[in-house]
Amino acid sequence: MTTTVRTGDRAPADRSRPSTGARVAGFLSSGLVHVVLVVVALFWLVPSLGLLLLSLRGSGDNAASGWWMVFARPAQLTLENYRDLLANPTITGSLWNTIVIAVPATVAVVLIGSMAGYAFAWLTFPGRDWLLVAVIVLLAVPIQVALIPLARLFGQLGIFGTVFGVVLFHTGFGLPFAIFLLRNFFTQIPGELLEAARIDGAGELRIFLTVILPLGGPAIASLAIFQFLWTWNDMLVALIFTDSQSQPLTVAIQSQLRQFGANIDVLSSGAFFSMIVPLIVFFAFQRYFVQALLAGSQK
Repeated sequence: MTTTVRTGDRAPADRSRPSTGARVAGFLSSGLVHVVLVVVALFWLVPSLGLLLLSLRGSGDNAASGWWMVFARPAQLTLENYRDLLANPTITGSLWNTIVIAVPATVAVVLIGSMAGYAFAWLTFPGRDWLLVAVIVLLAVPIQVALIPLARLFGQLGIFGTVFGVVLFHTGFGLPFAIFLLRNFFTQIPGELLEAARIDGAGELRIFLTVILPLGGPAIASLAIFQFLWTWNDMLVALIFTDSQSQPLTVAIQSQLRQFGANIDVLSSGAFFSMIVPLIVFFAFQRYFVQALLAGSQK
């Protein structure tokens, strides 16, 4: 006697029941969730909007009422604060110092980190695994631990209080994360491409320039964003390792706070002015940043 198991009757019922992931995805794509996300985003932007409007009002208006009154009195908006800010030689000099610090520190970390990441990912040399472990350990070293020893070392080398000393500090502390990030990204590149390049007679430098860098563009751009924003917005390292001639914009604004006290129009315009360049950099490289985040989910 043969027993026949009928499974076709259960198939429509199983297919008609959506999975948990499908239900969650359907909920997240609903209009209510989109409205909530927009409200949260607008609420998150309120402090930045308030800072911008404070910088566009005079000192008398800021002392008399809150920044939200500008919606009732648009005539309060003025660019006088920014004209005064750009006429201040301390601010303009510190802006140039910030550029001189942030750009070389970012370029150095990207170049050295990408070459080291390629070496750890695809080259074989003695002690490679132990060096990689050392790089990972360096990720856990806080900046505060190295401030005093490096300040003494830089003083002995004669670079304390200079722009070069700050660039060297940011480069040294940015490299462990850069090497770790790029090494993990480069290992996802198919090895067949590198072997094909070697068969064609390409050396390691040519492989790095023509294969690794183009394919690793999203990760390199993401690293550049992180390094530039960290260096541009840094105040702790700059406060210790710079003097009055080499101080960046963050330290200059902080000194204005001590000097002017409650002069909120000067401080708000300076703070918002320091935000402009990082915002431009982030939005300019945003698509590369998203590509790097999604690279691990695509074959």
